[in-house]
Amino acid sequence: MVVDQNFHRVKKLLFLLSLILFSTNSFSKNFHFNFNKIIELEAPWGSSFVNDNEMIITEKGGKIKLVNISTKKINEIGHNLNFVEYGQGGLLDILYHEDYIYISYTENRNNWKTSTSIARAKFNKNKLNFKNIFQANPPIDSPYHFGSRLVIKDNYLFASAGERGGGMIAQDGNKHPGSIIRIYLDGGIPKDNPRFEGKSDWLPEIYQIGVRNPQGLALSPFDGKIYMSNHGAKGGDWFGEAKKGENYGWKILGWGGTNYSGIPIGPKWKPGFTKAIQYWVPSIATSAITIYKGNEFKEWNGHALITSLKDKTLRKLEFNDLSNVKEEIIFKDKIGRIRDIQIHPINGKLYFLNQDGLWLMENSS
Repeated sequence: MVVDQNFHRVKKLLFLLSLILFSTNSFSKNFHFNFNKIIELEAPWGSSFVNDNEMIITEKGGKIKLVNISTKKINEIGHNLNFVEYGQGGLLDILYHEDYIYISYTENRNNWKTSTSIARAKFNKNKLNFKNIFQANPPIDSPYHFGSRLVIKDNYLFASAGERGGGMIAQDGNKHPGSIIRIYLDGGIPKDNPRFEGKSDWLPEIYQIGVRNPQGLALSPFDGKIYMSNHGAKGGDWFGEAKKGENYGWKILGWGGTNYSGIPIGPKWKPGFTKAIQYWVPSIATSAITIYKGNEFKEWNGHALITSLKDKTLRKLEFNDLSNVKEEIIFKDKIGRIRDIQIHPINGKLYFLNQDGLWLMENSS
């Protein structure tokens, strides 16, 4: 009897131990990872591969740096942007495409009135002579919710513009804050934007309205769609698709969150508005996203990778079946608050910006 009781105690202990080990490994059940900090940076915000060995990176305070990821050599590039570091604003996203650099930034318009603006320059390792191709109007005196990410699809530039803390301004199609923008690469206006197809009260650059503070935007190499992430208020972060002429509902909808005072905002979703693919309540502070394609983590091909600031996680979403979205936490508390994510164009390894540097994540399985 004693032997039998001991056997069951040992069996129970082994079972509990296996649960602990599974819980520990559930963040990376298919892979083991190496994390390496490549360089120190000061409040980096956006990044883009220029080639397979160099990345161009913005620092919120105003510097643009070209980083050799092999030698770790840093070259600071001069620029002529009329930017201001103001609250959540400063230099934001940056994108290299066919020998041009595109950048979103907080532009100083007049007496602390600022906008999320976009500029373009011919790539040069010494100085970038930018010219604006978009300004979010009206300029607003607010340090909050600039967005902003950039994505190129074909000859179109998509960009996200935050609602600057203005709430219902995101429902006003005659104002840019709180919307997704679509323009040509030179700043021209596509004639098939919603303004010309039934949304006559929308500004011509607007593609979709009703967003709050979207800091993630990505083109899927699998289905050709644009996906995005968005900060809710106190809860209500989400991941979803950018859809032409549609409305995500801010601030009519609260997406499951509340005001910081605790007062309800509105329903999570209701008919007539775009429905997100995945919501997070409480908030994880969603940041940059990408749709993975590469060889380093082949099992993730086609899945969305979602970074977060407050939650300090990398999450993976398998969303080919929207009725059964599968979410997995890949890691948590490994590199701090994650601001940006990039996939190496050749080997598929992952590069992250956190609050103070550039990090590499490799598969060590």
